[in-house]
Amino acid sequence: MSNAQAQIQQQLDSWAAACRSKDVSQIMRHYAEDVVAYDAIGPLRFQGRAAYQAHWQACMEMCSGQAMFEIHQPSFLLSDELAVVHYLFHCGGSDDKGEMQSSWMRVSQCFRLQGGQWLITHEHFSMPCDMESGKVLFDLQP
Repeated sequence: MSNAQAQIQQQLDSWAAACRSKDVSQIMRHYAEDVVAYDAIGPLRFQGRAAYQAHWQACMEMCSGQAMFEIHQPSFLLSDELAVVHYLFHCGGSDDKGEMQSSWMRVSQCFRLQGGQWLITHEHFSMPCDMESGKVLFDLQP
């Protein structure tokens, strides 16, 4: 594993831990100020850290129970100051009965080296859907 890949893996692990703890300020430390994000939950696009932070805050407030954020099978494409990582993401949380509700998503993240730190400059979450019914396929497994 290259030094850059090890640094980005550390950022991913730190980001996932911040997500599990629902600490929005810690989550946002992983993003560049000019981040552009496409989340699985609307609107179509988030531009800038402030807009994305408001979205993360709203999402964390909707989830009252324990959170699940697990990165699986990350793939890395690296250059000197830019990296692309894509992976399967197991995401969910416990409901009001304490039961874990989760689904698999697809994630792509672009990192840019800024001030010696790899920051997420672009992020895209997606969930597969059935084109005929228009329904999200929550039950797919890797």
